[in-house]
Amino acid sequence: MLVLVAPGQGAQTPGFLTPWLELPGAADRVTTWSDAIGLDLVHYGTQADADAIRDTAVAQPLLVAAGLLSAAALGDVAPDAVAGHSVGEITAAAFAGVLNDIAALTLVRKRGLAMAEAAAVTETGMSALLGGDPEVSVAHLEKLGLTPANVNGAGQIVAAGTVAQLAALNEDKPEGVRKVVPLKVAGAFHTHHMAPAVEKLAEAAKALEPADPKVTYVSNKDGRAVPGGTEVVERLVGQVANPVRWDLCMETFKELGATALIEVCPGGTLTGLAKRALPGVKTLALKTPDDLDAARELIAEHANA
Repeated sequence: MLVLVAPGQGAQTPGFLTPWLELPGAADRVTTWSDAIGLDLVHYGTQADADAIRDTAVAQPLLVAAGLLSAAALGDVAPDAVAGHSVGEITAAAFAGVLNDIAALTLVRKRGLAMAEAAAVTETGMSALLGGDPEVSVAHLEKLGLTPANVNGAGQIVAAGTVAQLAALNEDKPEGVRKVVPLKVAGAFHTHHMAPAVEKLAEAAKALEPADPKVTYVSNKDGRAVPGGTEVVERLVGQVANPVRWDLCMETFKELGATALIEVCPGGTLTGLAKRALPGVKTLALKTPDDLDAARELIAEHANA
């Protein structure tokens, strides 16, 4: 049982798209997408520095484009289930056939702009907590006025809030937490700070004509498999201000009988979580085109099974 997953914001690094654009037809495809959404994805994926691609309005379309491009490079892949972390849910919606590539990129462009605007109102951010007991950590975060915005499983929770609240967390970590790591994001995503972005995204979503998923689509909201395209889009809108429950997504993968998980470019984060939370499941991260052959072998193995 093969699961295809897409990473969220913070996975991007300068120049990460460069080797992918060397594949036949890739540069032309990304140029077409860039023209469609009014953002030079080729420039940001190859030449821009870390600060430039940290911008929410840039990072989100760039990540979705990278996910779509790397999945297309796999060839005719037919996963049994798909999911994405945060903005990766839009990539997953395209994998499932809920949205076509242009619709997905148009939506994520509007999402990124709306979230960047919401983030500019108050200086906020996010930090990952490594280690500790989830219940203890969540209670401690709430005491500091922070939101457990990402509950990622495998002992990882991401806190979100104001810069002052995150500074207090750094000085006063929950019991058992080894380290607090600031993330490369520009706001307190998946919290009440993003409420204005939800309204704008809901308006943008009215123009979409979603189809029902062709494969099992697993939602960040509660880890549930969502059968209808309209509900998928409704959840994409609402999740901007709601916590990401990746732990519950992985529980669903387990219940579905997942035996392999491939993470599209820029892979690494979600496969790392899966290695700790889903023992026995084969994992592979698409970091560069050099990983494609191994991914195709894994796909073929599951297709034959």
